[in-house]
Amino acid sequence: ASIASTDMGLLLQDDVFVDFFNIFLNLPVFGQTPLYISGTGRWCLWPELPSHLDASPAALLAWLEKHRLPHFCKSSLCLHLVLCQKLLAFIRSGEAAELLNLQSADQWLLERCISGSQGMQHLCAFVQGTAGEELIDFWLVTERLLGLDESDGSQRELFLSLVHRLRATHLREGSSVVTFCTTLVGPLPKARHIQSISTRREILSKMQEQVLFMIQSYWLPKFFVHCKMGMEEEESCWPLLQEYQDRLSQAGWQQPPGLSEPLPTMHIKRSQGVSGPYCSQKAKREVWALVKEGRDTQELKMAPFRVKAEKQPEPAGSREELCLDKDALGSIPQQSQHPAFGGRGGVTLPGKPQSSAEQDLENLCKEKILSDLLPSASLARLPSLKKPVKTLDFLPWALSAEACAGRPFRGFLQHQNRPMETHLLDLWHDLEEFLPVVLDSNRENSFFLRHLIGEKICKTYLEEGSIEKLPLETRTLVGLWNHLICGEFSPWIFRAQKEICKVLCGLYEEFLAADDRTFLQFMAPGMDVPMAKVPGRAAGRLAHFHLSQRMNQSLQLSQALHGTRSLEGVSSKHWQLLAARDLQKGGSIQAEMELLL
Repeated sequence: ASIASTDMGLLLQDDVFVDFFNIFLNLPVFGQTPLYISGTGRWCLWPELPSHLDASPAALLAWLEKHRLPHFCKSSLCLHLVLCQKLLAFIRSGEAAELLNLQSADQWLLERCISGSQGMQHLCAFVQGTAGEELIDFWLVTERLLGLDESDGSQRELFLSLVHRLRATHLREGSSVVTFCTTLVGPLPKARHIQSISTRREILSKMQEQVLFMIQSYWLPKFFVHCKMGMEEEESCWPLLQEYQDRLSQAGWQQPPGLSEPLPTMHIKRSQGVSGPYCSQKAKREVWALVKEGRDTQELKMAPFRVKAEKQPEPAGSREELCLDKDALGSIPQQSQHPAFGGRGGVTLPGKPQSSAEQDLENLCKEKILSDLLPSASLARLPSLKKPVKTLDFLPWALSAEACAGRPFRGFLQHQNRPMETHLLDLWHDLEEFLPVVLDSNRENSFFLRHLIGEKICKTYLEEGSIEKLPLETRTLVGLWNHLICGEFSPWIFRAQKEICKVLCGLYEEFLAADDRTFLQFMAPGMDVPMAKVPGRAAGRLAHFHLSQRMNQSLQLSQALHGTRSLEGVSSKHWQLLAARDLQKGGSIQAEMELLL
């Protein structure tokens, strides 16, 4: 709420906010995807505006404040930003210096390690599989819950969903959160004994404070030791360690007040000129065509796809391998047990899918993870653009990003009074949330979450009275019910998501067109939007390749923080990113790009 009510110009003076906001702005669900370099005050727009237009930074900030910031404040990126800011405030405080015995050089290095979206991803990867993971997740879920008004009908469904999630995971007997909090303050009151809403909020707020203190006082020092040890092993981090040693040798040195550099003048990078009308949908197709063909070209060089004859034990968390296992396709029972299809004697289906349906599911499994685009094919290997790409080709990519972006497409559907399509989109996202939980048994509270989410999907979308609203194939709905009601993985998830995309495709194109119109109304109020011509040459393949990777890196980082993508274990990549990251020169996005290219 405090971020939403702050002037955009003031927010952009905080380099940590800029880092998270840049990741958000470059998620591929949006039409216009700008990038801000705080060290120079430069905005880079994509798609670009006409070169003859004198674009106003003030107009851009007004557009961002109205059409991007509200969605950012609903996103998981914003929650991680708030936690990051609280950790940084603690690191800079006298309390941290006294409690953790930190010198100013220690504070400088720890701040460098944890700042920005990559810093938070690194912290989350470090605590993965420990009680620290549960504490951080509890803090984030509670932060979202306490920011909701359960008396507001539009927020009540999300509020109750978060309450059920907390009860099933962090507030169950024996959880790390309950164990830690009861150690400090004694037994917690049972939920049925709490009648007052304000009392429930007070208890959760107090527990959140205690959990935050535990993260600050216990997990931060462990993370700091881990970072110093890791940096010693990575040559690219040695200059950072040398600066740290220099600062240690100058104990007590502080930068004199009033000597900080003045803020650069904000400006928008001049356009190189792009032919045709301003149309983010067309621009996305060009970028996606390059990515898709480059991906297909590399896949042709890989070993032919083989279906395993016998089911082999699969490593936890391997979505691709689980999908490609023929036995993982499962069998559809002779008689559906779904109540909406007549219970025991309902629809009769064959014991196995027909070969064409089976192959169809296998192909869906192979193509599912669009965010795992094979990145570093050199530009010389990427083919020329031949086949036109349709919106449907990149819609799953966009919808995956929408979950991390505060659900702007859902807001558009609600504004257009499309309840059925909104319901379908919610199902798509719930299925997307279910996948990483069911496929990664090592994930914290995986058992409880997969049953919670599976039952929620069945009750919300697949029970009698709800299922008639879904324009999906009967066999798809049956396949979903029979597996999800037991909290099991099902390849029918991919079939359902593909069918949903076909229904939503045209509306997503309308969403992009509306996003273009609002952007041009702010940036070029006198321009005729449908015929707005942008003179000059088309963007080159190199620019398209860089844009595709920028969006893809933003999506991967957002998914890791959102929980729809498994966190990678700490590796040399984390230390290389730490060495390359400069929040004033593009931050996490630029560090990822430098490492990639």
